[in-house]
Amino acid sequence: MEWKPDWGLRGRMVLTMFLLFALYIVFIGILSQYMGLFGVVVVMGLFSLGQFFFSDRLALYSMGASAVEEDEYPKLHATVGRLSQQADLPKPTVAVADTRVPNAFATGRSPKNSTVCVTQGLLQTLDEDELEGVLAHELAHIKNRDVMVMTIASFLSTIAFLIVRWGWLFGGGRNRQGGGGMIVAILVSLVVWIVSFVLIRTLSRYREYSADRGGAAITGNPSALASALLTISGRMDRVPKEDLREQSEMNAFFVIPIKSDFVGRIFSTHPPTEKRVERLREMAGEMER
Repeated sequence: MEWKPDWGLRGRMVLTMFLLFALYIVFIGILSQYMGLFGVVVVMGLFSLGQFFFSDRLALYSMGASAVEEDEYPKLHATVGRLSQQADLPKPTVAVADTRVPNAFATGRSPKNSTVCVTQGLLQTLDEDELEGVLAHELAHIKNRDVMVMTIASFLSTIAFLIVRWGWLFGGGRNRQGGGGMIVAILVSLVVWIVSFVLIRTLSRYREYSADRGGAAITGNPSALASALLTISGRMDRVPKEDLREQSEMNAFFVIPIKSDFVGRIFSTHPPTEKRVERLREMAGEMER
C-alpha cells in the first residue's frame, strides 16, 4: 500500500495546538495576577523545556523500560529496522519494558530522536505477523509526528493538574488575599485542565485511526494489526489489576488503552477496539479486490 499523508490528522493537530496555545496565553495571564508573571513564566518555561527534551526518557522511566541492544533482542531489532526502511524512517531506539501488560508505545520529539517500546507481555502474546502490525502502527505515529504534538499538548494539562492537586499547599497561610488568589488560580487551573483534557482526547482518538491506516500501509497487511488488537484486548482481562494500574497513566501513548469503567471509556484516549478492527478489515477487503 502507498503511504498517503493524513491531512485530516494534520489539520486536527494544527487546530488543537492553536487552541491550546491560546488557552496557554490566557492561563499565564490569569495566573500571573496572583502568582507573579516572572515566576509563572520561569517555572512553566523550565517545565516545558524539560518535558520537550526529556519526554522520551520520562516515558521509559515511568514504564520501567530501558533501551536494548541488537545482541539482546536480535529479531525485534531486525523487524524494527526492516519496517523503518519500509516507512522511510530512521531506525528508532528499541526499548523493552519488563511488565506482563501486553502493549507498545512510541515516544520522542522527532523521527531522529524517537523510541519504540514494547513490553515483555506483548512479545510473549503476539505471533510474528501481529507483532509487525503493532510495530508498524507505532512507526506510523512517529512518521505522522503526532507523538511530538501529544507531548507538547499534554504539557499544559499536566501543569494545570499539578496546580489543582497541590495548589492548596501554597494558599497564602494567614494572608487572606494570598489564600483567595490561590483559590482563584486553582479554579482557573481546573477549567484549563478540563478543556485541555477534552482537546487531547479528541485528537488522540483520531490519531489512533490514522496510525492504524499508516501501519497497514507500511506492512501491507491490515489483518495482522486487526488480529493483534483483538489478541491484546482479550489478554488484558488476564493481567493482574496491580500491573494495569501501574501502567494506566501511559494510556494516551499505548496501542491499546488499559481497560476502565464506563466513565473511563467515555473519556478514553482510544476509539473502541471493535471499530478499529472493523476499519482494518474493510481495508483488507479493498486490497483483495
